[in-house]
Amino acid sequence: MAFKLGLIVNPVAGLGGTVALKGSDGAHTAAKAIELGAEPKANSRTKAALEVLLPYKERLTIYTVNGDMGEQTAKALGFNVEVVYNSEVITTPDDTEQAAKVLKDFGVDLVLFAGGDGTARNICHAIEDTIPVLGIPAGCKIHSGVYAITPKAAGRVVEMLVKGELVTLADADVMDIDEDAFRQGTVKAKRYGEMQTPSEVRYMQAVKNGGKETDELVLADIAAHVVLQMDEDTFYIMGSGSTVEAIMEEMGLENTLLGVDLIKDQTLVAQDLTAKQLLELTHEQSTKLVITLIGGQGHIFGRGNQQLSPALIRAIGKENIIVVATKTKLQALNSRPLICDTGDGELDDELTGYIKVTTGFNDHIMYAVGHQNLENTGALQNQEINK
Repeated sequence: MAFKLGLIVNPVAGLGGTVALKGSDGAHTAAKAIELGAEPKANSRTKAALEVLLPYKERLTIYTVNGDMGEQTAKALGFNVEVVYNSEVITTPDDTEQAAKVLKDFGVDLVLFAGGDGTARNICHAIEDTIPVLGIPAGCKIHSGVYAITPKAAGRVVEMLVKGELVTLADADVMDIDEDAFRQGTVKAKRYGEMQTPSEVRYMQAVKNGGKETDELVLADIAAHVVLQMDEDTFYIMGSGSTVEAIMEEMGLENTLLGVDLIKDQTLVAQDLTAKQLLELTHEQSTKLVITLIGGQGHIFGRGNQQLSPALIRAIGKENIIVVATKTKLQALNSRPLICDTGDGELDDELTGYIKVTTGFNDHIMYAVGHQNLENTGALQNQEINK
């Protein structure tokens, strides 16, 4: 019996990420993102997930939406495809909801969807927890627990189901934030429901931890160490998050909590930059990148910092990436690796291994970094070092 895979792609998901709009909710925001030069990524990320399933083409049928909401990508890969819902040329959240209802009525075994938290909310509103769902991360905001950690990880979970392996289903929270407040630097997350999701812990992300770090002394130690090591002739790209914010505060600089800033000689050069602006300002310049991880999930690239494009990361070089985090934040990962989901599989491969994480003043640990193919990274042991 063929596996019946439902597929929904939100083609505008993630458009606002590279151009620093911090979201894509609403037709106006999506149009503005395109005007600023953003390129759609949802279908390329869907392709990465579906490519994992190519060896099983004869064992599954994909039920989906016309055009760039699923049909286009699935057919291009040669899958057996049936279009069960037709959207307008300009898609809306209502198309996502109606498509989800149709897929439920068709009795698909799993709804695979690409998007962000807004897309998850739409699907939850339409079908609640009646059938299993799995998200391919493609949006700017990924707080919900229904998403795989990377597109290829989503493909691996579906592969397990198609092969008939035992996969536990569990209820996962659907979360979303107020984008307007988010753009003002405030995270207001709200739970909107729950959906049945495969709970394969190697591949599924946790619900993002909210709130600021409470250990102010440790953050101050991390900040003091990083500032002391800064070279006055080097540009420093300061990533998002409260740990990086502490470093900016140490220098007395205004910080974009949920954006990316650029400094040189402890002076603010530019704030809340887009991917294009970062490349232009740092072109052929000595540049380092200061980033932290998302609490509870472990992502260092691909969640809330899409401004850090693959081209920029390659230009900077792995040796010039400074990762900062408290040991408490790392311990909360329960030995799971840090995750790179840059959208460039080759780059994710290059970043895999161990990376030094600054955890205090002159205090560091070596921590494992993983990517889409996570079969081996979970077994890596993390080693503490002091330099």
